[in-house]
Amino acid sequence: MAATEQVEIETKYDVDERVSVPALHGLPGVVRVSRPVTLELEAVYYDTDTLGLAANQVTLRRRSGGEDDGWHVKFPKSSGERLEVHHPLGRSFRKVPIAVVRTVRVHARDNELVPVVTLSTKRVVRRLFDESGNVLAELADDRVTATVAPELDGAEPETWREWEFELVSGDEELLAAAGALLGSAGATPAVGPSKLARALGDRVPARAEWELPDKPRTSDLFRAYASAQVQAIRDRDPEVRRDVPDSIHKFRVATRRLRSALATYRPVLDREAGDQIRTELKWLAGELGVARDAEVQREHFAAEVAEQPVELVMGRVAGRIDDHLRGVYKEGRAGALAALESERYFRLLDTLDELIAQPPLAGHDRKAAKQIHKLLDHDWKRMRKAVRRSEVAETTGEQDHELHEVRKAAKRLRYAAESAVPALGDDAADLAARAEEVQEVLGAHQDSVVSRDLLRQLAVQVHLDGGNAFTFGRLHAAEEQRGTDSRDAFYELWPKLKLA
Repeated sequence: MAATEQVEIETKYDVDERVSVPALHGLPGVVRVSRPVTLELEAVYYDTDTLGLAANQVTLRRRSGGEDDGWHVKFPKSSGERLEVHHPLGRSFRKVPIAVVRTVRVHARDNELVPVVTLSTKRVVRRLFDESGNVLAELADDRVTATVAPELDGAEPETWREWEFELVSGDEELLAAAGALLGSAGATPAVGPSKLARALGDRVPARAEWELPDKPRTSDLFRAYASAQVQAIRDRDPEVRRDVPDSIHKFRVATRRLRSALATYRPVLDREAGDQIRTELKWLAGELGVARDAEVQREHFAAEVAEQPVELVMGRVAGRIDDHLRGVYKEGRAGALAALESERYFRLLDTLDELIAQPPLAGHDRKAAKQIHKLLDHDWKRMRKAVRRSEVAETTGEQDHELHEVRKAAKRLRYAAESAVPALGDDAADLAARAEEVQEVLGAHQDSVVSRDLLRQLAVQVHLDGGNAFTFGRLHAAEEQRGTDSRDAFYELWPKLKLA
């Protein structure tokens, strides 16, 4: 059975043993409350010996005794929401199945996952229904006994009572009304975000708290921007493994932003350390790129072929292109997943943790308001030189390559401007927006270059197979025109991109 996912929206309350569950019929939209159902639940929570999952507010448990027996992984999503991924129990009882391990690799890495807490819960469930018989929410009245593993210096088991009010098909109005009702009955907001957090208490290592100063130094701008990209990598990793749409793209963008920042901020960073990280990020982006590029091309060609006049589509054109790109995507995704399971990747994650905790600074750090202009100017000049090379290359047949270099320079300028927004405000935001426009125009040009190469390969194969390659020629011509149009659009746009 495949894994399933759901977004969990619930509130938790601490409750004294003497408090009675209030009447729930008066809550908005509720017309019926089910009879109480009692369940005996056991949940064994797993983590690394350093509690790496708990430190990142991720939980992994094996639950038995209820309607949702299985392996559950929960990720923080947004305020009041968590994403729960549910895997069936399968044959593995004491050892975490590899499919489950992979969902938390970004935090566990190559460390063993071991039992850290066992929760035994007597749960009394009441379901709230609307007039159509839909379940709006559930109220769980839990009496919990938590036992911490001896390896974590677990003492005597701790017991407490709590209520969980979880939305099913209900809305925020119901959640708020329930909170008021339960509060009036004597419930108070739970002391921790989860049962596990309460059981572990101060055993969980505190994540270093850091905020961007009001008057940042240049290194502070780097740290803030780099921190956001490292967090994006942590967030995207589980999504890539679960094949969430667009997750590879978002993961790859985070690696590129971070790699670009390490280049822009070289004057304030230890160059050797920064360049080593850039090398590893380039490797990772390359491993992700094959699947991502195939994903983009599949979407593009599906639309492109559909726009062709029916009488000019000779043979199984769309199917042949899609078959090829699906194969490329499958192979590329397998390569990406293999990279995410490698020791090289785990050590890169360790290095990124260290990068954020203590950036490797050089001795040229200044107040950002004075120094960041110089860094932006450097990236601007780098882009201007690339544009000049592209103009010269018009007569040498290398213009496609040089325009791709301009695009990469535009990306670096864009990301540098994004990082400078805390110091320069709207001026930096405007520069980032203009650089992004250039990046998108030249992105269309580069896509046309890659598409033309693919179409030529497929046309040759169709011809060798005795088929009609006419439509592939039409598509190639359309891609050539797209490349010309985007090139012309860039040279029209370029004079407008000025450094403030």
